[in-house]
Amino acid sequence: MKLVVFEASGAVGRAIVEEALKRKHEVTAVVQDPQQLPLAHERLRVDAGDLLSPASVATAAGGHEAAISALVPGPELARELPAAARSLLAGLQDAGVGRLLIVGGAGDLQTDSGERLMDTAGYPQELRPLAEAHREAYELYSGSELDYTYISPAAAIVEGRRTGMFRIGLGRLVVDESGDSTISVEDLAVAVLDELEEGNFSRDRFAVAY
Repeated sequence: MKLVVFEASGAVGRAIVEEALKRKHEVTAVVQDPQQLPLAHERLRVDAGDLLSPASVATAAGGHEAAISALVPGPELARELPAAARSLLAGLQDAGVGRLLIVGGAGDLQTDSGERLMDTAGYPQELRPLAEAHREAYELYSGSELDYTYISPAAAIVEGRRTGMFRIGLGRLVVDESGDSTISVEDLAVAVLDELEEGNFSRDRFAVAY
């Protein structure tokens, strides 16, 4: 498959690019500065682009079968999430790309108590604006006509290794027997590429964790 990955220079984006290349896909990695992604591969092209510009998105995405957004900002850049959603929706429509996978957030997932994760007592309040921005972006994607899939990672994304073993949840936070919710960057990438290839959650969302 020929796919374009936006924000490919971050830890999640790079892992997605590397996983896609392992699976023999042809990848265009879009970054603000190509020097931020020092990868070389015969099936990889690294382009400069601006995720917040619909025209830039359309230019980068043209001729591709699917797009992946790996935007994982810190709290100080929370407002980029809905802005990026609007830009992606407009740019991909102009480019004629109908399939989009988004790495999102976990804050609005339901917990075993019935509360959203961001409403629970122990949730860091400094992260709440980020969770709210993820929720706003999700509503933009789900209200569009695009064939989207929104992937909510675990509450904690950690450096680790690729195991290919994890669990999937639908709108609920996935936790282990100790109540922890984690996923490695590498296995998050596996989950994204599995969905790209299998299409089990068209116009839907899922959560992934160990």
